[in-house]
Amino acid sequence: MTNSPRLELLIAKHGRTIVIALVAIGLLSVLATGWVVANPATTTTTQEVGEERVETDLQTSAEVVEDGLWDEGTILENNAAYVVDSTPELEVALVTTVPSDDTHVEHRLTLEYEATRGDEVFWSEEVVLANETATPSDEAAVTETTIDIREVIDEQAAVEDQLEGISDVSLTLAFETSYETDSHVGTLTGETPFVITGETYYLEEHPSDSDANQLTQTVEETESPSSALVGLLILLAGGAFAGASWVNGRSDIDVAQARQALHEQRYAEWISRGSLPMWIGDEHVGLDTLEDVVDVAIDTNERVIHDRNRGLFAVVNKSVVYYYSDRGGWEQTAWPDFNLTRQSTDDQSESPPSMELEGDGPSDPIETDDLEGVDDLDDDDAWQNL
Repeated sequence: MTNSPRLELLIAKHGRTIVIALVAIGLLSVLATGWVVANPATTTTTQEVGEERVETDLQTSAEVVEDGLWDEGTILENNAAYVVDSTPELEVALVTTVPSDDTHVEHRLTLEYEATRGDEVFWSEEVVLANETATPSDEAAVTETTIDIREVIDEQAAVEDQLEGISDVSLTLAFETSYETDSHVGTLTGETPFVITGETYYLEEHPSDSDANQLTQTVEETESPSSALVGLLILLAGGAFAGASWVNGRSDIDVAQARQALHEQRYAEWISRGSLPMWIGDEHVGLDTLEDVVDVAIDTNERVIHDRNRGLFAVVNKSVVYYYSDRGGWEQTAWPDFNLTRQSTDDQSESPPSMELEGDGPSDPIETDDLEGVDDLDDDDAWQNL
């Protein structure tokens, strides 16, 4: 028995169901433990595995057409300055280096005319020198165009004549490169002043731009099973099986006894242990439950006496005894049950041994005549005389 009558009653009433539920919980915990071990959690991380670089350079070159500072036929590349008469045409090339020939590249090259007053541009015009898709070869995409310097000088002079000295017209050479690789899309830009001074011209710089894009890959990492979770599931399974075994070992608990133990605990403040003699009370009223006896005790302001030898709960109110016993009526609780073996018929037929009186001679049976003359059998002296 446990110290909890309520638990004992629960086991008595639903023990089989509780055992099945605990076994099911244990089995599920075992299965869950196996699943956790066999299917560990995974995490996905992104790692850098390299760099992808795209770069665009603006390059210039010109062929010398007459002897002078340079011999005729000389190719000047990325020169700091050029002479109009010696190199009247300027070759401009946009060169974009890419990580692979599968990269899509588009080049746009423009020459911008701008007129300013103070720091504010009040007129501008853009001339598109090149706008095309460049196909990479050997990881380089190239777009080339030719600028006729004399035409540019004439256009610049015509605009300045219209402005009548209000402002000079400046030139800017600009490029824009759009690219798309397997993993990145981007745009590169650059510009530089295009300066023409009388007989010479030059670019203040040869602009370039680049992008450095990190290459990444997704890595899936398997984590070890959570030791805390596995331990918890194992503990749950062990506890469930142990509980099922414990409950199954108490499957013989009687429901009535468990319910009575619960009532005894519930009404303990009204119950005292004692002994009830058979002859107490003139009237004996049997009640159906212990709760009924407690109700009588409360109504009469008496105590409930629990006679454990008789298995009896009773309230004595004057000459009336209100009682409850699971053994039956008042008379049935008078004596404990004994298993007596009846004597054999032969033993019952035997005569009891004769009783002899000690004396000087043989003993004689006491005759009724010997009692004659005894007036009062209740008198002590008479018995003494006998």
